[in-house]
Amino acid sequence: MFGNILVPTDGSEASERAVPYAAELAERFDATLYPMYIVDTDALSHALGSEQVDRLDTGQFGEMTEIHERAAEAIERVRDHIDSESIDVDPVIEAGVPYKEITSFAAENDIDLIVMTSRGRGGVTRALLGSVTERVTRNTPVPVMVVDTEDDAYEVAEPAVEPA
Repeated sequence: MFGNILVPTDGSEASERAVPYAAELAERFDATLYPMYIVDTDALSHALGSEQVDRLDTGQFGEMTEIHERAAEAIERVRDHIDSESIDVDPVIEAGVPYKEITSFAAENDIDLIVMTSRGRGGVTRALLGSVTERVTRNTPVPVMVVDTEDDAYEVAEPAVEPA
């Protein structure tokens, strides 16, 4: 059912709450887990010059030590949450607009499930800033499992019923 599972992360504790669910499903279905970190070029374009943003867009992270380290740390934090050595983990680092990179990667790599969190923003904040999770769900045919960041049970990713 799930052969390839994508779990986007921005390195925050909130985004990591999706990892136990993704890892549990990857283990149960013998799936490959793709932790994905996206360097948000829109957010960085205000702080960086156009030459540096162009380097990011072409995937030249190695030349930008701080950004490369942040991405590597985020991926490593995902790995730290995975208890089983039987799960194949294939990390992905991309640059661009997060929801577009997530949906493009999912489409191009036969992803069967995207597992991500929602920060639960509402009202004006959500209307002004938007939600990466909401945009992903609206722009992909791939099923998306949304984990609430305020879910206290996130460490226990046990489904209530065993799969058939």
